[in-house]
Amino acid sequence: MQKNAESIIVSFFKLESTGGILLFCSAVLAIVMANSFLDPYYTLFISTPVEIKVGPLEIAKPLLLWINDGLMAIFFFLVGLELKRELLEGELSEKSKIVLPGIGAMGGMVVPALIYLYFNADDSVAAKGWAIPAATDIAFALGVLKLLGSRVPSSIKIFLTSLAIFDDIGAILIIALFYTSKISLLALGIVAVCLAVLLFMNRRNIISHSPYILIGVIMWVATLKSGIHATLAGVLLAMFIPMRSEKNPDHSPLKNLEHDLHSIVAFFILPVFAFANAGINLSGVTLHQVLHGVPIGVGLGLFMGKQVGIFGFCWVFIKFKLARLPEDMNWISLYGTSALCGIGFTMSLFIGSLAFEETGVNLLFDERLGIILGSLLSGILGFWVLKISLGGNRAGKRN
Repeated sequence: MQKNAESIIVSFFKLESTGGILLFCSAVLAIVMANSFLDPYYTLFISTPVEIKVGPLEIAKPLLLWINDGLMAIFFFLVGLELKRELLEGELSEKSKIVLPGIGAMGGMVVPALIYLYFNADDSVAAKGWAIPAATDIAFALGVLKLLGSRVPSSIKIFLTSLAIFDDIGAILIIALFYTSKISLLALGIVAVCLAVLLFMNRRNIISHSPYILIGVIMWVATLKSGIHATLAGVLLAMFIPMRSEKNPDHSPLKNLEHDLHSIVAFFILPVFAFANAGINLSGVTLHQVLHGVPIGVGLGLFMGKQVGIFGFCWVFIKFKLARLPEDMNWISLYGTSALCGIGFTMSLFIGSLAFEETGVNLLFDERLGIILGSLLSGILGFWVLKISLGGNRAGKRN
């Protein structure tokens, strides 16, 4: 009996959809706690002050910001590792395969941002959230895709994953360029020294993870103090992890580290992030709040902007023969995949926290409401369109 229970648990954690399931459960738990007698405990948890002090160096933040700045730096580190691997050996290493997801990702960022600004351009504070609906949550999207089972051809999974990688690149650039505070030249100098050391270790093909992690922690602290968002240190660190060992070409430090981190990120870091950021108190919500520019802009940006932007940009490039529709995909499945990209939960919440945390105006409820509604509608639409498109076959035929 115990062995059967253990095998069920092992099988559960092997599912691609598990990350999305845990994210969903964490978000629901946060909403339930925020709207029950447990709300004071939930608030106490995310606002608990945590302080680290070593001589004159002091980092004092509430637990919520330690999660958003610290744990999410590990998430971005994993994103950087995946990006480097894909560029060197994966789907993004072939130019013919990156045109369509690349242009789709561009449309999926531009159109949602324009829709958001249409509803919020007159409010200088609300307008800071223009990038919130521009992100795609790959864990949730793949989780929904997994519900369709073996009918989903690999071409759809590859297209969705490649598009999400480009989407992550866009989000990284947006955070670096638009969501930084006052710059500290001293801290940036320390970051530059760390990068030089990382480059030296990479050139010497040092394959042990420990020295990279040590320099990465120092760089994270310096980035945090520099005014540039600390999570970007994770991406920078990933770029210097060696892909191969010169002495043993079969050994890949990057792939090993990526494999080790994947479970930690999927089953701990992202669920904790979702739990800490998704708790919105719905008591006393009025129609005016629901129809405010921020939730409307975010919700429609994710639900309408993503599908219109991705599908529209891809359609134009395919019609002008600048790209081609992947094998085993048709126009309906392309549209369904585009709609599925409107699930923007994790990255949208993260960008929203950056956009509004220092404005002095509490718009976090508004953006979270829009993210939840837009992501929910996108997931439902994408699921049903793909289910109709794929039917009982493993791969759809071209239309």
